[in-house]
Parts: sequence; structure tokens; C-alpha cells
Amino acid sequence: MHKAYQPLKPATNKYLQKKWDETRYEHHRNKVSTARPMVDTKGMRTPAHIQLKLKKLQLQDERMAIIEKDNHLLSSKLCDIVRSKGLVDHINHYPEKSLNADKRRDELLQVTRQNQAIYQRITACQSDYRRQLWVDDWERVERRRDDIARYPQGNNCWHDGQSPSVWGSMQDLTSWGISPELHGRTWSMT
Repeated sequence: MHKAYQPLKPATNKYLQKKWDETRYEHHRNKVSTARPMVDTKGMRTPAHIQLKLKKLQLQDERMAIIEKDNHLLSSKLCDIVRSKGLVDHINHYPEKSLNADKRRDELLQVTRQNQAIYQRITACQSDYRRQLWVDDWERVERRRDDIARYPQGNNCWHDGQSPSVWGSMQDLTSWGISPELHGRTWSMT
């Protein structure tokens, strides 16, 4: 590519002129890269006593010494307490007293008496509903239903020793005062 090279000054050999120019340019670039300024533009060097901050280190050491001293004192006190099992007798042998215990006891007794009175009134009270009237009415309704129905249901649930689902077991009926004889039929529980 030396034929395309255009030197600044006329030369008889373009190839050699190109090589010399490149060598000169490389030498110039090396000098520029290694050049040092004539004026010192660096900042002032920081003094050693400012870099180390000896006062701060001294305060930190003093603080750590105080902490170590306090820790040593506390650990020695704890060791003494553990060794001696404690010298203070702080066990209280008296029962706790309440200033309003009598009042609370009186209120409890009063509430108990009131509950007993309410219970007595409830148990002494007779029912306003007469159960026998309900049973008689139910029997009358069943008889009418059996008379109207094509296939009476009353007979189906009473034969073969089955108890009616409405009344439950024989013991329930007798405890309620109902005779197991209904519609002229008797039934038995197995």
C-alpha cells in the first residue's frame, strides 16, 4: 500500500519515505506518553498525624477500657452470687390478704340464695298445659284418620310388637302415664 501513500515532501522512494514517517511518528507518540509536566500540579500530601487520627483512637481505647472494667466487675459479682447462693432472704411466709374478701363472700352467698329461691319457684310451679288432654285429642284424631283412610295406618304401626314412632319405647309411655292399650289392641315390647 506504499504506492497510495502521499508524503508531505517529494520523495524518490515512497516505500522508504512511508517507513521513515511511521518510525518518526511512533517515536513522537512514545515521547508524548512519557512526558512529565514541568509544574507540580499534585495536591499537598496529607500529614501522618491527620491520617491516623490518634485522638480518636485514644478515645476509643479509653472507652473500651471502661467497658472491660465494668464487665470484669459484673462478672466477679455474678461469680460471688453463684458461689454464695445469695445472702438475701426474700421468701414471704404469710398468706395474701384481700381487703374486700368479706364483701365478695357476702355477694356470693346472696347470689346463691337468690338462685335457690328461683329454683324452688321453678320446681314448685305446675304446668298450665294438661298433657292428658293432648293425648286424648291425639287418640281421637288417629281414630278419625283410621275411619277415613282406605288402609288404616294405626293398625300397621301397632302390630308385630313394633312401638309407634311418635311415642318411643314402652318405658317412656308408662313413665308418662300412658297405657299401652290403644284402640282396643295391646302391644308388647321385645
